[in-house]
Amino acid sequence: MNKSERRSKTCALIPIYNEENFIFEVINKTLPFVDKIFVVNDGSTDNSVNIIKDIQKIEIINHSNNQGKGKALFTGLSRIINDNFDFVITLDGDLQHDPSYIPHFIKALEKYDFVIGNRLNNLKDMPLQRIASNKITSFLISIKSGKKILDSQSGYRGFKVKYLEKYLPTKNGYEAESEMILKAAKLNLSFGFVDIPTIYGEEKSKMSPFKTTFNFIRLILSRS
Repeated sequence: MNKSERRSKTCALIPIYNEENFIFEVINKTLPFVDKIFVVNDGSTDNSVNIIKDIQKIEIINHSNNQGKGKALFTGLSRIINDNFDFVITLDGDLQHDPSYIPHFIKALEKYDFVIGNRLNNLKDMPLQRIASNKITSFLISIKSGKKILDSQSGYRGFKVKYLEKYLPTKNGYEAESEMILKAAKLNLSFGFVDIPTIYGEEKSKMSPFKTTFNFIRLILSRS
């Protein structure tokens, strides 16, 4: 098999903070689609890590205390850069992202550098405050980046690993996800989108829409 025929090597990155009710199911639904899973435990105080520690093909990276999703992404992505992966898929550990869509992200990454899961084609299950927050941030980031960004707050994403080092996040909170878009756009990387369902179950989102929107606006105003 020559280099052009080599199968792309894909990993998943799942940041977690107190996800003992969901993480085992997320891991097991993700494993069939990837070569390895990296889990960044962002200072969980529950039983999340013990539930998954003996599962094969995963690597757990621990933060001693809760530092925020942006920091967890930085830790995980920095680790992945040093491994031999072509693509990385990021998804949450609370079942809001359906792992069965991973093949769609992998297919999109064959064409695009940065792929974002788009929930905005089906808003019926998304809370109104999340819709407002997402539409505001997506509109502003599209203007700032010069790229049409459909769902700037979606954490279900795919990246080509070879470019990651150039746009790793520096922000610790959820605004890090918008920061990565702005940095990637500045590098003129290509963006693709995969339509995904909006899923909200018994889990409680750790993201405050109004705080995230405020932090994003502060971020965009601070960048030249």
